[in-house]
Amino acid sequence: MAHSGITTIGVLALQGDFREHVAALNAIGARSALVRRPNDLDAVDALIVPGGESTAMWKLATTAEMFEPVRKRIADGMPAFGTCAGMIMLADRITDAAAGQETFGGLPITVRRNAFGRQTESFEEPISFDGIGELTGVFIRAPWVEDVDGGVEVLARVTSGPAIGRIVAVRQGNLLATSFHPELTADRRVHEYFVAMVTARDAA
Repeated sequence: MAHSGITTIGVLALQGDFREHVAALNAIGARSALVRRPNDLDAVDALIVPGGESTAMWKLATTAEMFEPVRKRIADGMPAFGTCAGMIMLADRITDAAAGQETFGGLPITVRRNAFGRQTESFEEPISFDGIGELTGVFIRAPWVEDVDGGVEVLARVTSGPAIGRIVAVRQGNLLATSFHPELTADRRVHEYFVAMVTARDAA
């Protein structure tokens, strides 16, 4: 864990849209670092797990000897924020998982992979996010949350269309996850929300 006195948000940079998360963090003045190896992880106070492809992320994390270190840091209380595939990687349970697929876990939720359909069925939709307000949700082959255990706070649901009512943002303690991609818009409020989570924990 970083001990410089300045909070550093790591972004897991094995696969997916990690550069967009770094850009979002830079835009709000947060200190960021790419995380590719275990010693990179040791230098950060929190971790963003980006969108991408959850099975590829799992396999690459295992190959890079990152899987167990990330899982342990999350289990030990490190704040983490997962978007889309990152939500899957933070979930304890997956519906329609690939054969043998594992996750970092930490969030006692069940997610369904590719719940909203194929990439050609990607869409944007206004989302009401508790604690933030209305924002645009960008959904790309996105999961949704099938169910949550007690203690998990539901922050946003789909408000229209055939998937109305489906859960697309959750939080429990130091862990935050969204089905959609806030890093792909110019609205930085979800990243600000996560940074506030991290700094509140560091100040406690």
